[in-house]
Amino acid sequence: MKTKINAIILAAGVGNRLSPLTKDIPKGMVKLFEKSLLEMQIDIFKQYDINDITIVTGYLGEKITFPDINYIKNKNFSLTNINESLFCAREKFQTESLISYSDIIYEKKNIERIANFNGDIGVGIRLNWKPHYKGRTLHPTSEAENVVIENNKIVKIQKNISKCEKNQTVGEFLGLMKLSKNASDILVQKYLELEKSHKGKFHNAPSLKQAYITDMLQEIIDSDYLVEPIIIEGKWCEIDTMQDIEYARRIFK
Repeated sequence: MKTKINAIILAAGVGNRLSPLTKDIPKGMVKLFEKSLLEMQIDIFKQYDINDITIVTGYLGEKITFPDINYIKNKNFSLTNINESLFCAREKFQTESLISYSDIIYEKKNIERIANFNGDIGVGIRLNWKPHYKGRTLHPTSEAENVVIENNKIVKIQKNISKCEKNQTVGEFLGLMKLSKNASDILVQKYLELEKSHKGKFHNAPSLKQAYITDMLQEIIDSDYLVEPIIIEGKWCEIDTMQDIEYARRIFK
């Protein structure tokens, strides 16, 4: 494993749909099998010699206190979205960066596949994704972050993509991505340009400050940069509702 990779976990959100579990702790500190979601991710990273780990905090960030971890706070977490949290950590974009949402759990082999990606921008994707939404009435397929893949590149990324052309495939973005140092520089430059000049709606977000990472990736795609899918086949769960917790306990048991 390449030890020069650093990991950035985005954990600033409130997690309202997991209330009351998130009344006194941030979403990433919700526990499964006696460990928090964040702790499970940290354990996996360290098993693959990824020890330079940064958590971007926000809501109740003082409750996240793991040793030997870097912390950066999105001070405007209540007014911004996950893309802003990512760029709060841009000082860490000095090597290859593995980026993860805080509210997901996955098998160890998924991280190995992401970390071994050798391109500039790689996005973790699940192809057979719809069956995993069975019974998720509180988080239906319309809320999935989807991608359209054509000729092994991502041409579109946003929530709720239900149709594509015959030569295309729809997958689900899993909240995991890898950036080369070159790609990190491109993203930061693009973000700083947008921060100075962009006004109004930003792709599917009301504004740049309220953008999702998918909005920023679409901006990069529209600027003719290559964004590649990293196909993930191992177990993976998003923890967004109480239904998701029960589902995760079943498949990871």
